[in-house]
Amino acid sequence: MVHNLPIKDEYLLKRALTHRSYLNEHSEVIEDNERLEFLGDSVLDFFVADWIYHHFPEMAEGDLTKLRSALVKTEQLAEFARQLGLGAMMRLGKGESESGGRDRANLLCATFEAVVGAIYLDGGIEAVQAFLKPIVHKAAEEIIAQSKEREPKSVLQEWAQSNGYGPPSYRTISVRGPEHAKTFEVEVYIGNRCFGRGEGPNKRMASKNAAKTALKSLGLDK
Repeated sequence: MVHNLPIKDEYLLKRALTHRSYLNEHSEVIEDNERLEFLGDSVLDFFVADWIYHHFPEMAEGDLTKLRSALVKTEQLAEFARQLGLGAMMRLGKGESESGGRDRANLLCATFEAVVGAIYLDGGIEAVQAFLKPIVHKAAEEIIAQSKEREPKSVLQEWAQSNGYGPPSYRTISVRGPEHAKTFEVEVYIGNRCFGRGEGPNKRMASKNAAKTALKSLGLDK
């Protein structure tokens, strides 16, 4: 096992961690991780579908689809990569590294998929299952728990419409910070009145936080 990842073949692991930008700057390296990423993407889709099918025998097909999508989306796979410390392990070109590539969601996601592909080639589907089960199980529990909570934007929209207003509108009022670590500031309006403001690393989170602020101001955050 190398770097706490279940891959005995060190060359295979290096390939999984090699971004094409590194290949462009090191002529001695002959392959990046894109083929492993392709393989890992398919292995992940199969494993997650198989796992949730057997783990949630009473779950309806539509909910299975939503959970599978949530578990394999870019942001979630990037979070798995962060948990494993893959950002520090990635072999990136100098420019890619200096521009914040080690914490960029799409690069972390691709590297995680490549690592899964490498684990599959190195140890087969059994090794993939042993590696993925604990992290997917934890993430699935968190996703299900969050889905049981009422989404603040939905609650705010219900209040607005039940009180004769149109749906809330969300306006981005500022974006600050470097490209790889931006902070968005969003205001939510109902009619012509601003009911709340929120910040976040993307528009979605900033809008959600703005809705939370609005619900608090309306006394609906209980």
